[in-house]
Amino acid sequence: MFVIGLGTSNPPQRYTKSECWEAFKASAWFNRLDRRSHLIAETVLTRDNGIATRTLALDSLDDVFAIDPDTLARRFDTHAPALAADAGRRALAAADIQPGAIDALVVSTCTGYLCPGLTSHVIERLGLRHDIQAFDLVGQGCAAALPNWQLAAALLAGTAAERVLSICVEVSSAAMYLDDDPGVLISACLFGDGAGAAVLARAPDAAKRRIEWTATASSIDPSERDALRFETRAGMLRNVLTRPVPQLAADAAARVLDTVLYANRLARSDIAAWILHAGGRDVLAALERALEVDAQDLRYSREALRDFGNMSSAFVYFVLKAAVDGAAPAGWWWMSSFGAGFSCHGALLKVA
Repeated sequence: MFVIGLGTSNPPQRYTKSECWEAFKASAWFNRLDRRSHLIAETVLTRDNGIATRTLALDSLDDVFAIDPDTLARRFDTHAPALAADAGRRALAAADIQPGAIDALVVSTCTGYLCPGLTSHVIERLGLRHDIQAFDLVGQGCAAALPNWQLAAALLAGTAAERVLSICVEVSSAAMYLDDDPGVLISACLFGDGAGAAVLARAPDAAKRRIEWTATASSIDPSERDALRFETRAGMLRNVLTRPVPQLAADAAARVLDTVLYANRLARSDIAAWILHAGGRDVLAALERALEVDAQDLRYSREALRDFGNMSSAFVYFVLKAAVDGAAPAGWWWMSSFGAGFSCHGALLKVA
């Protein structure tokens, strides 16, 4: 399987940490929450948390404090199809192919629910063929990009498709929930909205940089399911985020990486570029230690986190595109995502 086009999309509204802190202080929610919650939010939003700005599908930060099921569902219904289609359109343009050349569509999300799913909306908005194979994947959280690509690889390995459009889209602002739980508050301060897309093909495009998916592995530990997940409360999604998550992510990422490297007779020193999901500043620090890399090795992840926040499943598309646009050196690239489950997935890319 080869990557022949990448596209990303964000809402036009961008907000700084300080703007978010000032909006929180001015909201009715500030007085509903206790003093400890004020201190947590202030610490995350006024000190270095690795994030400078986030793009959110909000006309005003005041909108984020309208927390009720209908408002949040409407936000997802409005923005998820638009972001997904825009990222897909950009990926098609980058691949220099027409919509009719796509044989299968795989769309992942965890921040909302539609029936029929997002594939229906993307098919309509992009003018994809009506006989396309369409797959909606839900419930895989921040880790979803790699399972999405694993399905695409299976489709391309047989006779089912020659080109697959892969999309991950998250409207995190449609899953905002506030209470005095530290994990809930920290989540509200970290996540942003965005979509990533890739055109994946059975054959490479000689006119473009050759990016080949060569090997993949996964690790899923249900015993840690409660460490990071969504739950439904009062008809709304509430993110459960616990203290062990950075170390869980780092340990799982190292385990999956070493599995693939061993099978392919490679060492960590053979990796020329690191394409990693970044859950946050603490996750990146734990990854540096566990993978035995330095801050410069994770620069693409760190820069995406700084500019957009944690966009959940869409994040690694931004990192991969930054590496491609930044002319990262040829050789073996490692792409990995992790999240709810507790799950971790990785893929070895051969880049020329």
